[in-house]
Amino acid sequence: MTGTYSWANDLEPGVADQSVYIADAFAEATGEETEIGVIPAANRGIDYMYAQRQLLVRDQYLGRVLAILDREQDDRQTQEPGPRDSDRARPVQPVIAGIVLLRLHPSDPSVPYALNAIDRELGEGIATPDHVLTVAGGVVSGCPATEPEEVYDQAEPYPSACQDSGGRGVLIYMTDTGLLKNASSHAWLAGVTGDPDPGDGIQPIPAYTGHGTFVSGVARCLAPAAEIIVTNEFRIAGSALESDVVPRLVAALGLGVDIFHLTMAAPSRKDLPLIAFEAWLRLLRQYKGVLCVVAAGNSDTRRPSWPAAFSEVVSVGALAADWRSRASFSNFGGWVDVYAPGRDLVNAYATGIYKCHVTPYKGQERHFYGMAKWSGTSFSTPIVTGLIAARMSRTGENGREAAAALLAQARRQAIPGVGAILLPRCDGERCGPPERSRCGCGGEDRQRPCGC
Repeated sequence: MTGTYSWANDLEPGVADQSVYIADAFAEATGEETEIGVIPAANRGIDYMYAQRQLLVRDQYLGRVLAILDREQDDRQTQEPGPRDSDRARPVQPVIAGIVLLRLHPSDPSVPYALNAIDRELGEGIATPDHVLTVAGGVVSGCPATEPEEVYDQAEPYPSACQDSGGRGVLIYMTDTGLLKNASSHAWLAGVTGDPDPGDGIQPIPAYTGHGTFVSGVARCLAPAAEIIVTNEFRIAGSALESDVVPRLVAALGLGVDIFHLTMAAPSRKDLPLIAFEAWLRLLRQYKGVLCVVAAGNSDTRRPSWPAAFSEVVSVGALAADWRSRASFSNFGGWVDVYAPGRDLVNAYATGIYKCHVTPYKGQERHFYGMAKWSGTSFSTPIVTGLIAARMSRTGENGREAAAALLAQARRQAIPGVGAILLPRCDGERCGPPERSRCGCGGEDRQRPCGC
């Protein structure tokens, strides 16, 4: 189906490559059941991506929404004479308490048109698209900020793996792309569990394969003793629908999770909150001390990305390789709580050949031996999650308490023009970026000799 999407012509080439890849993957996985639509933005990026025949609706308004759709359908059929629908049944299924998924009838107006009609009568936010979420994507560039890059065989992780018991007794639940079978061959990933990565063993390595393994590896380097569960939430081209992700998060509330780590991002229609996630966060408040950490996304924009823009979560942007400036891809603004290193990190990845999917490297082959270099807020976020988990085990604080303490510290060391920052540290000792004549670890003053 590649090349058949009219919206692709209104996107920058790299954005179009990613968007078409995702839409094609949904078509292959679900057929006509879930076709993906894209609304382009004025900057030739993505305004939002959505399931073409699905709405999320606040259930107390369902009857009124159905009446509006019936009226719109009648108006359309009056203007365009033809056979009338004998059955207007629109399947409805619960997503989370207070929110239902409504599947539109083939003769209903399109999702954008239907939502405009609902907004006019009931107000914004009563019904929303069933948004497509990607692993830390965004408006201009989807998914990670870069495709994985080659490193030498037997390269070490960067930031390095701590040699302490940080994170002991802390359970982290990660929504991502699952776990590669060879993950346990890396010492810092031993004991991490999760769903299988669907691209494992396939050659060439599919896009998004290894993302969950890399993310969990970064977190484990900062919290070596934390228990981590990596789910395969984004099995279709690193993407999933809001209506599919939220029910699994509801089920995970019964696991005794300490930190929910959400590697996902989406721009939304009219920048409105994702209503199913909003309902889940209301449930989360009932679990004392349980924290949610979310990647801010990779679009170099202050436009809010969801679910990171919710005030209840810790949203994480990315620092550049110098750890003193914002990475060029990172989202920013008052809704981003903290920044951590996210450029050129090194961690566990698949083995084999990867063929690039995105312009200007489209078609280029890269060779991997179980490790990769990767950039994005996907990878700055597990640094923050790992630091929180390590503090929890060291101080006995719960997730929210540990996060509050670290964010206070981050604000004290804020960088003008960037914001609050957190840098990797082991057992309270902060590590700085490697310099040519230094070992790479040091204290508050990076000009002093390193002490590790």
